[in-house]
Amino acid sequence: MKEFDNTEMPTKYEPSNVESGRYQWWIANDFFKASGDASKQAYSVVIPPPNVTGKLHLGHAWDTTLQDIITRIKRMQGFDTLYLPGMDHAGIATQAKVEAKLKEQGISRHELGRAKFLDKAWEWKEEYAGFIREQWEKMGLGLDYSRERFTLDEGLSDAVKKVFVSLYEKGLIYRGEYIINWDPVAKTALSDIEVIHKEIEGNFYHLKYPLADGSGFLEIATTRPETIPGDTAVAVHPKDERYQHLIGKTIILPIMNREIPIVADDYVDREFGSGAVKITPAHDPNDFEVGNRHDLSRIIVMNEDATMNENAGKYQGMDRFEARKAIIEDFKELGLFIKQEPHMHSVGHSERTDAVVEPYLSLQWFVKMQPLAKAALDIQKSDETKVNFVPNRFEKTYSTWMENIHDWCVSRQLWWGHRIPAWYHNETGEVYVSETPPENEAEWTQDEDVLDTWFSSALWPFSTMGWPDEDAPDFKRYFPNSALVTGYDIIYFWVSRMIFQSVEFTGKRPFKDTLIHGLVRDAEGRKMSKSLGNGVDPIEVIDKYGADSLRYTLSTGTAPGQDLKFSFEKVEATWNFINKIWNASRFALINMDGLKYEEIDLSHVTEVSDKWILTRLNETIQTVTSLSEKYEFGEVGRTLYNFIWDEFCDWYIEIAKISLYGEDEQSKQTTRSVLAYVLDQTMRLLHPFMPFVTEEIWQNLPHDGKSITVAEWPVVRKEQMHAEAALAMKTLVEIIRSVRNIRAEVNTPLSKPVAIQIKPKDEAYKRIIEENLSYIERFCNPESLEISFDIEPSNTAMTAVITGAEIFLPLEGLIDLSEEIERLTKELDKWDKEVDRVQGKLANERFVSKAPEKVVEEERAKEKDYLEKKASVEERIRALKNA
Repeated sequence: MKEFDNTEMPTKYEPSNVESGRYQWWIANDFFKASGDASKQAYSVVIPPPNVTGKLHLGHAWDTTLQDIITRIKRMQGFDTLYLPGMDHAGIATQAKVEAKLKEQGISRHELGRAKFLDKAWEWKEEYAGFIREQWEKMGLGLDYSRERFTLDEGLSDAVKKVFVSLYEKGLIYRGEYIINWDPVAKTALSDIEVIHKEIEGNFYHLKYPLADGSGFLEIATTRPETIPGDTAVAVHPKDERYQHLIGKTIILPIMNREIPIVADDYVDREFGSGAVKITPAHDPNDFEVGNRHDLSRIIVMNEDATMNENAGKYQGMDRFEARKAIIEDFKELGLFIKQEPHMHSVGHSERTDAVVEPYLSLQWFVKMQPLAKAALDIQKSDETKVNFVPNRFEKTYSTWMENIHDWCVSRQLWWGHRIPAWYHNETGEVYVSETPPENEAEWTQDEDVLDTWFSSALWPFSTMGWPDEDAPDFKRYFPNSALVTGYDIIYFWVSRMIFQSVEFTGKRPFKDTLIHGLVRDAEGRKMSKSLGNGVDPIEVIDKYGADSLRYTLSTGTAPGQDLKFSFEKVEATWNFINKIWNASRFALINMDGLKYEEIDLSHVTEVSDKWILTRLNETIQTVTSLSEKYEFGEVGRTLYNFIWDEFCDWYIEIAKISLYGEDEQSKQTTRSVLAYVLDQTMRLLHPFMPFVTEEIWQNLPHDGKSITVAEWPVVRKEQMHAEAALAMKTLVEIIRSVRNIRAEVNTPLSKPVAIQIKPKDEAYKRIIEENLSYIERFCNPESLEISFDIEPSNTAMTAVITGAEIFLPLEGLIDLSEEIERLTKELDKWDKEVDRVQGKLANERFVSKAPEKVVEEERAKEKDYLEKKASVEERIRALKNA
C-alpha cells in the first residue's frame, strides 16, 4: 500500500471523498498492532464480543466507538495499546437462527445429526463474522486483527475446560435435580438473568379439593391449573387455627383421583387467600423446597415442548394452555369450581425466544455462587484491587446483585457451544469430569449438553490473552486489562461474571475501570425494537453521513451511564460541523502557500489574536485531556465544538485574514504558522472521535509522520499561554459581538458607519481597548469611536454591558425610548437569574466544601461579574426613565 499523496482537498466534505479505502491503509501499516514494547506502559481495552447471529446494532456501535476513542487517545499518548477484536458464539440465539434456516429447507437438526449440524453452524459463523468485520472497518475501529478471538476457538475452549474441571474439583460445580427456568421453544434451560419478566393479565382460579374422609373440602387458588396433575400435597401454616385438625390428613386430588397429604409448612402465608396452597414440587421453585422438607414425590407433567405428558392423564398431548382451559372446565363439571378473578402478575419470558418460561424440574449442572461472589465483593473493599465503576452508582447495582445471587445453572440443551467435559460410564453411571476424554472412551458417553454462552464470555478478559498459560506474553503484558466499556443492561450477565471468574482464576480484577453507558433510544425516548419499527442500521447512517458523523454523535451525545436519544437531526448537525471543519481547513491550506512542516515558526508571535488562539488551544488541550481521563466524552465534545466552531472558525480565521491579505510578510508567515500549528493540534484532539476526516486533513497539512493515528497527543505548552492576550481578546470579542447585536436590533447593516462610545471599568480595560483599536475598527465600522471614563450617553443611545466596559451607540432617530427600556429590562432579568443561580450555588455548603477550589473561585468571579453587569443595567434603566 502506498502512502497518502498531499493532493488538493475536494471542495466539499463527503464521506465518499474521505472514507473509502482509508481503513485498509492503516491496517497495512500495522498502526493498530500492539507492540509489546516493555519501555512503554501497557494499556488494553476489553471489547464486548458481538454475537454471530446477525449484523451490529447501534448499541454495539456506541460500545465500540467509545472503546476506539479511548485506545486512540492512549496510543497517541505513547502507550503500548491493545484493542483486541472478537466474537461470541451466542449458543441459543445462533442455534435458533441456524435451525430456522434449515427449517426453510425442510431439514431438522436431528435429521442432520450433531456433527453435520455443527458444520452448518460454523458456516453461519464464518458468513456473519465477515459481515461484522466489514462493519468494524466501516466504523473505523483501530483493532489488532492479528489477535482476533472467537469464544469457540481452540485456545478459549482449553480455558473453558480448565475452569469447569477446576470448579468441579473444588466442589463449586455440581450436578443436581432442581427447578430451573425452561424455554419450551428453544428446549433448553435458562439462567435467572436470561428471563425477562412481563406484567401479564391472567386469572386466579379458586377451586375445591375434597377431603378424603368426605368431611368437606379445602379451597385453593392458583394461576396455573395445568400443573394440578403434578400436585403431591396441600400445605397450610402450622399455626393456622383453621386447619390444625386437618394436618396429617389427606385429600383426593380432583381429575387425577389421587390421594395426597395435607402438610404444615412455614412457607404458607395464612393471610393470603384461603391459607391453603397446592404443592407441585416438579413445577415450582418454592414448592420444590417444600417438597424436600416433607419428602414429597416430584411428578413432571410436561414434555420439553410444554405439552402435557403421560403423567397428566387424559390431558396428555395438549399444549399447557389448552390443558389449563380443559382442567377448569372439568372442575366446573365436577362442581369443584368456586370462581376466577382477573389478576395482573409477573410472568417470565425467554430473553431469546419470548416464550413463556416454564419452571421445570430437571437434572442440570450448576455453579455454586456464594464463595465466588464473596471473593468478588471482597476486592471492592480496596482502591488498589477494586473494579472502578464509571459512574460509581453502578457499583451498588453490581454489589446488590452479587450479595443476593443464586447458584448459576450453566448447562444448556443445545449442540452449538462448549460441550460439557463430563462423561458417564455406560454400565455403572460413574461420572468422569476431565479436560480430556477418559481411557477406553468407547465405554463412556459424553454429556450431550453445552455450557451457557456466558460461561466462556466470563473468561474473555484473560482467556483471550493466552491463559491458562500464565507465561503467555500477552497475559503477562496486558492483564489485568485497563478498561471495559459496556451497557448497564449486561452488568449482571457479563460484568459480574468476568469479575468473579477473574478473581477466582487469576487472583486479580479483570480490568481497572468499567465505563457504563445506557441504551440507545429513539428521538422520543423509546427503546429500539422490531415491533416498533424504530431500529436504525448504523451502516445506513454511515453510508449517508459518514462514520465520523455517527461516531461523534454517539460518543458526545450524553453523559456516562445515561441513555442516548438518537435522531438523524443530531447526525446531520454533526455532519454540518464536519463541513465547517473541512471548509476552515481548506481556507487555511489555500493560504499556507506551500508551507512545509519544518518552516512552522511560532517565535515571532506578537498579535493579540495569535496569542489568544494559542492560549485557547492549550486550555482546550488541558480540558479535553482531563475530561477524557474521566470518560466525560459528552463534555469533551462540547469543549471541542465550542473551540473549533466559535473561536477558531468564527473568530480567529476572520481575524487572520487581516494579516494574510496584508502587506507585512513577517505577519503573513506568522499567521500561516499559527494556522498550521493550531489545525494540526486540533485535528489530533479530534482524531479519536473523527478518525477519517482528521486523517485526510492532517495528511494535507504540513506534518511529520506517516499517520495522525500514531502522532503524539497534544500536551499543554505553558510558553504558549498568554493570560493578558486571552483577557484582551475576550473583551474585544464581547465588544464586537455587542455592537453587531445592537446593529441587528435596529436593522443597521455593518456597511453603515455608526458612532460608538465605550466606557471602560478601569485603566486595565481602557488600555486593552486602546491597544487593539484596529480590531474594533475592522469589525465594528465606527463612524467615530470614543473611549472614556466620562461618557454620559444620550437618551437615544442603545446600551450593552460587558465584562469590563459599557458600550453605547447613539442612534438618533433609530430607537424608541420605551423599547430600549423594555430591552434593558429583559437583560436585567437575565442578570438577576444569573446572580440567583450563582449565589444559590455558593450558598450550598456541600458545593463549596467538595468542589475543587479553582471551580469555587470561578463561581465567585462570576458572581462579582454578574453583580457589576446587573448594577450597570439598573443604572442605565434609571437614567432613561428619568430622561
